[in-house]
Amino acid sequence: MIRFKLLLISVVLFFTSLATAQVSSVTVSGIVTNTGKSALPYTNVILKSPKDNAFISGTITNEEGRYSLTEVKPGNYLVEVSISGYDTHTENLFVGSLSEFLDIPPIELGIAHSAKETKIEEVVLTGSKKNEVSNQLDKKTYSLADNISQSGGSVLQSMQNLPGITVQDGKVQLRGNDKVTVLIDGKQTALTGFGSQTGLDNIPASAIDKIEIINNPSSKYDANGNAGIINIIMKKNKQNGWNGKVGLTLGLGSLWERKQNLPTIRPQYTATPKINPSVSLNYRKNKINVFLQADNLYTETLNKNEFVTRTYDDGTIINSQLKRNRNTNFLTTKGGVDWNIDSQNTLTVSGLYGSEKITDRGDQPFFNGNLSQRLRLWQLLEDELKTTAMATASYQHKFKEAGHLLNVGFNYTFHREDEKYFYDNFLPTTVGKDAFKLLSDEQVYDFTVDYVKPLKYGRIEAGVKLRNRSIPTNMNFLPGANSVIDANAGGWADYKELIPAVYGNYIFENEKWEAELGLRMEYVKIQYDVNPNHPTYSSNGYNYTQPFPNLRVGYKLNDHNKFSIFYNRRVDRPNEVDIRIFPKYDDAEIIKVGNPGLRPQFTNSIELGHKYNWDNGYLYSSLYHRFSNGTITRISSIVPESTLIYAIFQNAGKSYNSGIEAIWNQKISSVYSFNINGNIYRNQINAFTVENLYPKPNVFSADQQTAVSGNVKMNNIFKLSKGINAQLTAVYLAPDIIPQGRIGSRFSVDLGVKKSIQNGKGEIFLNASDLFNTMVIKKQIQGSGFRYTSDDYYETQVVRLGYSYKF
Repeated sequence: MIRFKLLLISVVLFFTSLATAQVSSVTVSGIVTNTGKSALPYTNVILKSPKDNAFISGTITNEEGRYSLTEVKPGNYLVEVSISGYDTHTENLFVGSLSEFLDIPPIELGIAHSAKETKIEEVVLTGSKKNEVSNQLDKKTYSLADNISQSGGSVLQSMQNLPGITVQDGKVQLRGNDKVTVLIDGKQTALTGFGSQTGLDNIPASAIDKIEIINNPSSKYDANGNAGIINIIMKKNKQNGWNGKVGLTLGLGSLWERKQNLPTIRPQYTATPKINPSVSLNYRKNKINVFLQADNLYTETLNKNEFVTRTYDDGTIINSQLKRNRNTNFLTTKGGVDWNIDSQNTLTVSGLYGSEKITDRGDQPFFNGNLSQRLRLWQLLEDELKTTAMATASYQHKFKEAGHLLNVGFNYTFHREDEKYFYDNFLPTTVGKDAFKLLSDEQVYDFTVDYVKPLKYGRIEAGVKLRNRSIPTNMNFLPGANSVIDANAGGWADYKELIPAVYGNYIFENEKWEAELGLRMEYVKIQYDVNPNHPTYSSNGYNYTQPFPNLRVGYKLNDHNKFSIFYNRRVDRPNEVDIRIFPKYDDAEIIKVGNPGLRPQFTNSIELGHKYNWDNGYLYSSLYHRFSNGTITRISSIVPESTLIYAIFQNAGKSYNSGIEAIWNQKISSVYSFNINGNIYRNQINAFTVENLYPKPNVFSADQQTAVSGNVKMNNIFKLSKGINAQLTAVYLAPDIIPQGRIGSRFSVDLGVKKSIQNGKGEIFLNASDLFNTMVIKKQIQGSGFRYTSDDYYETQVVRLGYSYKF
């Protein structure tokens, strides 16, 4: 059956691929002078069709002799420049698709009837691509308003239906790799984690406008994240006057109990409520634009319901169930002011506040092999409050040439983790109570300068960035009877990060060829100071200066076919939580702890992309290969004379990720269209041996792991009469490897319907995720001294009803 499903994926991928849709307008600017270099005001500049000389667009130069032509589409054109008393000048123009702006070199007009012959040059005009896949094949952009079947949930839930993204253990993956950097409005923030993905399941999708998937980032992006970048763009209205939008979504999850609890524990959540009110306000007049976006997402969720059979090398079999009922309330508010000082200078000041309250109540009973005897019961209460505040100031200067920009930005982020954990350990004769309190205050200062200069055949980009980040953390641990945590494991640790970087990027384009060449130089200094009384770890850190180049070469075969080849080098720096020295219960017998000795993982990537388009559809496909040194992975092992499993991050050596990705988008009629996304990849982790130091030194060895896996997603879109739209999404995830094991196949179907009402100002929707309740995570793990199998029946099925109104 598995082979048949993989064969089906192969067949689908063989016929799939993606290309371009419509391009947006382009602005071209320049200056007209006479042969004496004096500006010629009020000169006619006309854009014509080269086929029949038909008028396309026109303007006149200003007092300084400058002009701008807007609303230009990619193609071939003629530009005609004329003024009384001077010879008419004509230039051939090729409109490309790599830049929004072009600065044409000065055009000189000679005196009429002079002997000077007008020189005709070829000028290249480039334009930006505003569709799902950029014309450079490096970016895919998706509007969340089109994702009807996941409306009203979190950003993480909305991502599950997007091409190229899968979700595993609460983390997003691109092409089977979870080393993804998540940005908000192009910036790293504590809402999503600096280099990690924390918080995605709690950010309301109602606050988001669109999501960009960048598989091959250029040098202007931070080098962190070898799988690529996901950029979450929040809503911001720019209409004149007062306007806004209000909405309310209600939902219900865990509609029935999929698998009964083991005996003697508290009930699992069913019929869990979801409530998401949202409001967006905007006022724009003259030089001022004021905006405010506020969203609150309250959910009750059966966050985990995992049934585990654990078998040790001595033959002992333990059956357990880890059930976790979660209450979450996430408030996010963003507001700010745009001040257009004049036509060339703009200042934006904005702030963001997020408050995330999480309460977990969990149960984990342990039984013998035949479930005849309960060996013990472990119960937890987790109370977390995460607070984020961010202040941003950005200044933009527009030079006289269109698209010639200088951007200066400053961003300050404060993020507090205030976490309390209480664990009750019920043994046949005694009861133990453990308690933890963790307090962490993260502060990040980012300063950036970015410069863009349009050229005759493309543009140059350059910039600098400086980041200073600190995370002091304190852990207070109160062990109870029979505690398995070292009483000395608490204390303090101080993480400090300094990263200055500089980058340059050059883009070139003519009618057939494109090229992009960039280089980012980063210096990184990490210092991790720990409590000197810690039983295992001592202060540690590292620093490096490394180049991160990127290259793209594209060839346009014709109007319908284009090829690109990519290369880039990226890094995955350990997150602070990956090296955090404080042990933490993952469940009663699995202890997670960081590793201050963890070092960065460096990755080289190459990719070949192709796009093909026709009138009612498009095709995109790519072949990719990544190879990494110092692969970061979590190792689970036991130590002698203990059944506890310690999960510790380590650098495992070399790993490889290769595959093919494809998307096919087809409009069948005015009523029905679809897109199919497929991805087949091969993951390999070479054999390795590492030494875990905590709680005492032990050596772990693993053989080479290799697996071929993939996924298929099909989105069916229906545009029916009377303003009704519908979406039916099917997702299949093939079996895959995970650290020290495998995860089974998964399948789900989502359905959504929305209708426009109130003359287009209102909208209602109804949707259901995992319609048939089929999404179950099945794992097999082979550890050092043990193995286990698990089935997690966590909440995946949710029904939502929502309403929004624009004014």
